Amino acid sequence: MAVTKPMLAAVANLDQPGRYLHWSIFTVSEANLVLIAVMVVIFGAALVVPFPKGDKDAASEDDPPPEREALLEEPSTGGTTSTPGVPDGERAAMWTARLRRRLLATLPPERLIPDRQPAYVASWVYVFGVATLAALGMAIVSGFAIALGGTDWWHTNPVGHFFNSLHLWSVELFMALMVIHLWGKFWMAAWRGRRARTWITGVIAFLASVVEAFTGYLSQQNFDSQWIATNGKDAFNAAGIGSFFNLMNFGQMLLWHVVLVPIVLVAIVGLHVVAVRARGVVPPIVSTGSLGGPRAPARRLIARNEAAHWRGPTRRYDIVKEGTVAVVIVAALVFLLAGLLSSPDVPPVTIQSWSQVAPADFLATAASELAGTSETARYGPPYNHGTANVQRIGVSWQTLAGVRQPIDPAKTFVLSPLAKVAPSDPQVAAALKRYEQASAAQRATWNRAYLKVLPRVRFERGVAVVPSAPDGPVPTLVGSELALARSGALDADLIAQQPFYGTNFTRPLLFLEDGSYFASRAKAEHLTGTQWGVMNETGSYPGQPWLWLYQLWYQVPGFRSSANVDLIAIYLTGLATLLLLLVPFIPGLRDIPRWIPVHRLIWRSWYRGGDRVPPEPSPHGTSASR
Repeated sequence: MAVTKPMLAAVANLDQPGRYLHWSIFTVSEANLVLIAVMVVIFGAALVVPFPKGDKDAASEDDPPPEREALLEEPSTGGTTSTPGVPDGERAAMWTARLRRRLLATLPPERLIPDRQPAYVASWVYVFGVATLAALGMAIVSGFAIALGGTDWWHTNPVGHFFNSLHLWSVELFMALMVIHLWGKFWMAAWRGRRARTWITGVIAFLASVVEAFTGYLSQQNFDSQWIATNGKDAFNAAGIGSFFNLMNFGQMLLWHVVLVPIVLVAIVGLHVVAVRARGVVPPIVSTGSLGGPRAPARRLIARNEAAHWRGPTRRYDIVKEGTVAVVIVAALVFLLAGLLSSPDVPPVTIQSWSQVAPADFLATAASELAGTSETARYGPPYNHGTANVQRIGVSWQTLAGVRQPIDPAKTFVLSPLAKVAPSDPQVAAALKRYEQASAAQRATWNRAYLKVLPRVRFERGVAVVPSAPDGPVPTLVGSELALARSGALDADLIAQQPFYGTNFTRPLLFLEDGSYFASRAKAEHLTGTQWGVMNETGSYPGQPWLWLYQLWYQVPGFRSSANVDLIAIYLTGLATLLLLLVPFIPGLRDIPRWIPVHRLIWRSWYRGGDRVPPEPSPHGTSASR
């Protein structure tokens, strides 16, 4: 797992240790704070900076004032269609003809690729949707570029590392723009007018993007990905998901990242865009008080108008030009950030480097594996039948999932690797034979005796010298294990215990996690759970501030000391996510944009003359074409 990487020189060195601010239970890196501040500034600027006035639809100049005309129109539900390309007679009954007729009725070409938009669409808030799509495209293209050189060239090649930097900053930009887009749509109450499907697909796209970014971090094979995998596994195991979604299996995570999740993400984004085009852009919020009369009829009138198609003044809208400009600007930003700031790549911790830097910790860990007292030995499903890490709130999903990745720590981490060198080392062979032929009680006595004197170990010329104790062959076994680790053979052996590609790092990572050196390195990088680590990146790079809600539960007094903290975080984050998805249907939540009038800034040019409230549209109506 060891890699070396020639770094491209960056104008700003973000590989230096980050700085963090603390307040109460909150901890945030300065890099994340800068990223959040930039997002807020961009959103604020979009609200207050005047939007360029496009050419108004000439045909609408002579239209009656909006107050005297139905500007919104409900889709026609009856009559015949004269849509070009729709067959008559026998061909009209064909499945193909029916499907084409349905598609054309739902999404005619002038709505799919429009060249006009309602006159109220005059705010920078509207540009974040297409900007998000441009950043997604940049992330996909940079990912393709990384794939050209394989899974490791960005660690070892300057060109590959630059492509990785492009990928990192395109993803950061994509997620930031998507969050800003979500802010804008919330304050616009964009679910109004039968647009709940549009809102829900947008939220699901955000969730899929989080999964895509998460699997990307896991696929890096650097220190950050190691730590995310070993710590993230606890939450997934607690939910019963870790049995088939193994964060420590690099090959599985890479395939999810480059194949499965992108397909789902692109499909959901496509559905979201189609929903936007089919239903149209949500109109400005109208207050019931501006209509006069009883409130209930006013609400019904507003709801009907919000769901209808716009028939009022329009402006020219060059969607192809807007998309092209967005792509150019996003690409320029990504190249600039990649060139100036590069990307992090702290080398992974290996068993070899661990045994060389912290040999005493390695000996203690190997001895605990033999004694069955390590974290992995007592963990529970999906590795064994222990109970130390089993979480339960009402039901234990972990226990229900069962033992799907069986690991016997003593055998896997110590005895099996030593058995492979025993034929060429008589001393190891004799110690192994004596240990394996002893009773379980005798082994336990030897292990306890060794662990008792181990804190007084000293090293002479690299050789461990442990005080004499009735510990039988244990000193020989553990000392030989240390020599094996220092040579790099133990890393290779734990990977070689699996067939085929050798991309499953579950065994070496669990062994590393059982020691204290691995966690101390993570603490130094500010990556642990008590440090809001899931939001952070190594060095001074910005991490993932949009994950603050999930990380919050690990900081709440009472929760953070609970043995079920992972399940608590999953349940509460899941509940918050469900509420976000169902905002269109929850009274109170869906009314927040009306109570806090941020929308007045978004549509200020439309509201300038007071609420523009069209009367109820004609019950007959005609097919809207604009």
